[in-house]
Amino acid sequence: MIRAGYLAIALLGLSAGLSVYAATRAPAPKAAATMAGQLALDAPLPTHVPPGVTLAIGDPVTEHVLEHTGWIKDLPFKVKWAEITGGPAVTEAFHAGALDVGSVANIPPIHAIWVGLPVKMIAVRFREDPDGHPAFELAVSPKAHVDSLKDLRGKRIAYSPGQVQGEIVQRVLQAQGLTAKDVTLVELPSPSADIYVNALSAGLIDVAPLGTGAALKRYLERFGPQGAKALKSGVRDDFVTMYVPETTLKDSGKAAALRVWVQVWARAQAWINQHPDEWAQVYYHGDQGLSQQDARYTVEALGRTVVPRDWTDAIAREQASIGLMAEVTHHAPFDAHRLFDRRFETLPADAFVQASSAPGPATLAAR
Repeated sequence: MIRAGYLAIALLGLSAGLSVYAATRAPAPKAAATMAGQLALDAPLPTHVPPGVTLAIGDPVTEHVLEHTGWIKDLPFKVKWAEITGGPAVTEAFHAGALDVGSVANIPPIHAIWVGLPVKMIAVRFREDPDGHPAFELAVSPKAHVDSLKDLRGKRIAYSPGQVQGEIVQRVLQAQGLTAKDVTLVELPSPSADIYVNALSAGLIDVAPLGTGAALKRYLERFGPQGAKALKSGVRDDFVTMYVPETTLKDSGKAAALRVWVQVWARAQAWINQHPDEWAQVYYHGDQGLSQQDARYTVEALGRTVVPRDWTDAIAREQASIGLMAEVTHHAPFDAHRLFDRRFETLPADAFVQASSAPGPATLAAR
């Protein structure tokens, strides 16, 4: 069963690379339009960004890369950065017209469709070693008697159906031959890891998927002596996407800006791969306030990113996710192809490969 209500309430050198964007200032070819001022979703992406275009973007990671490197000055459009992360919050911001672009795992776009908000994915990334660098592990409360995944029957498990954590839980149950009827699913979205940590430490839930960075490390350091532990889920959880409302894509000026944005985003991923020590210092230590040790631990836990040039595998994985989540949430399944705007498919991958070929340090990756 799913407990109604949220427990949270109770818990209280690219300058050279950017030269490829010079074409964005060239005269734009004529494109098909659905109506005056609108771009058809199957029309070629315009290559000219007109003056005055602004994108509202919720992607703090890329924001910090661009500000740190100074690349943001080379963008042919303005950016309004939004501190909005997590699938439910991003989808809500889309509904409110407060956001054009969001960075999430693969489940939120599915739920956006189910709540009546047409969206498209315009970029996809995975982890180079998803088995060695899972995004989540199952954290166990010190008050629970769970030593392996086989002990999950009858336990209270944090569950967020609109986020990837929800799919992880469902796939773990499926792998153990269990269903939602065999456990108590506690509906608990995770805007921050503290929500899950507080619920676990208080004994309000027995198990919760926690990100494998500093949050999990600190949880085990603090509560491990009392019996807390973490279990590998055995579930692949590395699908991250950039998605947008269809209304944004129908705006020809914003569509042209997004064409540039996905390439800049991909170059930022390559930069993080190449500069792990610097990134740990700049972002996780300098901005997120982690100790230098925890900052390095987080970067190592995350591993290296890859940006695929062919989305066939991503679409197949998304279709499987749609099938599973449709069954457990009682929604109608749909064709995963509708979520992918394949006009963007090769753009980020080509930019990622070009940026990755540039020389740069990668000391953490070698360890």
